[in-house]
Amino acid sequence: MSVPFTSLSPNNPVKDGDVQSLLKGIDVEVDPAHAADFHKLLAAFHECAEVVSQLPDYQPRADTARYPRINIHRPSKREQVLGQAWAHKFHIQGNPAGGALSGKRISLKDCICVAGVPQLLGTDVIPSWTPATDATVVTRVLDAGADILGTSTCENFCNSVSSFTSAQGTVENPFAPGYSAGGSTSGGAALVGAGLVDITLGADQGGSIRVPAAFCGCVGLKPTHGLVPFTGITSGDAVNDHVGPLARTVMEVAACLDAISGYDGIDDRSQGSPKHGSTTFAASLNAQTTNLVGFKVGILTEGFDNPAVDAAVKQAVLSAAHKFQTLGATVEEVSMPGHKLGPYLWTIQQRMAGGLNLMGHAAGRRGLYLTEFEQARLPWTSESFQRCFPATQNVIINSLYLTQKFPGLYSKASNLGRQVRDDYEKLLEEYDVLITPTTPIVAPRNGVRGASPLQAIEPSVGITTNTSVFDVTGQPAMSIPVGFAAAPDDPSVLLPVGMQIVGALWQDAKVLRAGHAWESNFNWKESVPGGKKGAKTRVSSS
Repeated sequence: MSVPFTSLSPNNPVKDGDVQSLLKGIDVEVDPAHAADFHKLLAAFHECAEVVSQLPDYQPRADTARYPRINIHRPSKREQVLGQAWAHKFHIQGNPAGGALSGKRISLKDCICVAGVPQLLGTDVIPSWTPATDATVVTRVLDAGADILGTSTCENFCNSVSSFTSAQGTVENPFAPGYSAGGSTSGGAALVGAGLVDITLGADQGGSIRVPAAFCGCVGLKPTHGLVPFTGITSGDAVNDHVGPLARTVMEVAACLDAISGYDGIDDRSQGSPKHGSTTFAASLNAQTTNLVGFKVGILTEGFDNPAVDAAVKQAVLSAAHKFQTLGATVEEVSMPGHKLGPYLWTIQQRMAGGLNLMGHAAGRRGLYLTEFEQARLPWTSESFQRCFPATQNVIINSLYLTQKFPGLYSKASNLGRQVRDDYEKLLEEYDVLITPTTPIVAPRNGVRGASPLQAIEPSVGITTNTSVFDVTGQPAMSIPVGFAAAPDDPSVLLPVGMQIVGALWQDAKVLRAGHAWESNFNWKESVPGGKKGAKTRVSSS
């Protein structure tokens, strides 16, 4: 420590007894003979903290001259679609020279930073905060020629896979009003599913790209952990953080992945990724035939043999998986018992790290920390806690409980997560991809804000049973639509079914190849159970 004890400021606020008070919080005591020394050390430490707190922040500068933000505003009631799908509307024109995403209309999940655009994060617990920088993925899609039309609604602090928890309002499923669009990338998935944008960039810490993709009939990819830098995106837990695209086709997802992948010199999650601009995901799909001769597909039994999986969803995904055989692939049932541990391990990791993150205790990573967000979010008060959606309150409660009662459990959960990852990797040495249902059911009815905590959380229970494990392990996983199934409460309402395709670490190309081959040869919209051609399957996008 560089602050000399003899030059401590006379206004130093550290008082006698502060050391003892701090240690009382963890139920330990300082040796009384050493108390005066630790008092001086703490006072010197305070002055060190004061120096750092007064320094100017260091963030990447957004190129607003090249990419000006036009007409930033909250959408009027007349401009809103699908309930409350938009968070903010604006326009940023992409690179006029064009690129792989030229002409594509893009929305951004409202946890992805755009300099000058207030971020709501689906909550009213804190006032909207305005980032000073652009997320790396924002700059990259603009460089690739895409136009950004706005930020799309996300769920409350990104802590739900339902679509009614945002303080800004409910997002409606584009195929049936009243039903969930999934979350937490709810607004973006609904916009893609309704054809109002071509691509949405979402974030996935437990299924938040793949779940809404499945519910809204679009393609959603959670890439290999670290393939795409998470710079400038509000974090849930660095171990689980993934950012990726949702679109109507696998080809669009592949083109977007080419545009956004690669280390950016900031996010340590992506240090092992290929050099930006070096990937050829879309070109490889264009160059390959859609036959899969020599390809091995494993139907993961643990992903289907779960009482939460609806029989109609199970049948639709199994039927879709066996269609790979007609493309020349070998399709076999395989078992990986550790798959069922995934939700348990994810819950421990996400609750402890996610709660610490919410309370401003994120640490241990090299990357861009969003200081404006921390200033807006902290400190927590009883009033702000009470205004949180119950799912966020539950994360904080669980985190505090684990910290006090199971302080070493995060470490063990991380080790066991690595074991599950290694078991998947071993299985994926034999099989090119694994198949599960993305979600165990089709979109449920939307819940109601203001309900009791149990009622508020119930619509999300069990939804991530097949998705969250791959946030723990980091393997690439993509949902593609493969048909329809009837809503459990109304057989006349047909809703999309998602099939999840999983690959080995850094084998995103195989996942994309399998999905592209399937969608190129089969029309998922024709896979209607019982020939219900007259069933309700679409709501107007206007």
